[in-house]
Amino acid sequence: MANKQASFARFWLWLAAVLLWVAPGYAQDALNFPPLTGRVVDAANLLTPEQTSALADRLKAIEDKTGHQVVIATIPDLQGHEIEDYGYQLGRNWGIGSKTGNDGVIIIVAPATHKIRIEVGYGLEPIITDAVASVIISQQMTPAFRQGQYVGGLNAAVTTLTELLQLPPDEAQARAKQMAASQAKARSNAKWVRLIPWAIFLLFFVLPMFGRRRYGYGYGYGGYGYGMPFGGYGGGYSSGSSGGGGDSFSGGGGSFGGGGASGSW
Repeated sequence: MANKQASFARFWLWLAAVLLWVAPGYAQDALNFPPLTGRVVDAANLLTPEQTSALADRLKAIEDKTGHQVVIATIPDLQGHEIEDYGYQLGRNWGIGSKTGNDGVIIIVAPATHKIRIEVGYGLEPIITDAVASVIISQQMTPAFRQGQYVGGLNAAVTTLTELLQLPPDEAQARAKQMAASQAKARSNAKWVRLIPWAIFLLFFVLPMFGRRRYGYGYGYGGYGYGMPFGGYGGGYSSGSSGGGGDSFSGGGGSFGGGGASGSW
């Protein structure tokens, strides 16, 4: 009996030591999320009260028509985490979407790191696919954000999400495939466009040099140079007021598993 009691005591001491060793790591990795005060949580103060209220009204209309919950969150600090890790944990913490359908969407903006993410609940992943979320970010949100037009980029994203979520599931999935195919084609075309300057250089400069060396006389074009201008957008940090739409909104218990896409501006 004494040996058995001693074994139990050693086991509990060992377990306590393990917990003391592991607990600080969990405490360090724990995330502090802003409270869910409405359909728009502008914790980073990017929007004016009027913009917040208008966006919240649009998101409420989506839920009224489709039953799906869509939330916008601007986050001042990702607390050292990648936005992908932060995003699905935020979705689970807030419980966006219904508990049975897991049909929530969160548009996350982190201005301090210039990161964007569209986090999609399990139930909407066949419609708001990773490719669709990527299209919305790269083609609609990023260009506007680079010009400091945060509300414009958010409104564009909400418009596309509204169109998709209002469609019957089969039509929505077909539309999602079309968007993904369109983006893939655009990327392929962009690769060929980037090769044009090199092709011009090869045609007008490199090949004539080989011709002169081979035939021993001046052969070529008059040295006209061609180039393609490349440029970018300049971005800025715009501040507004925080708010949440003021309609006593709460999540429905939905869960997230990391579906969606991320981008930056």
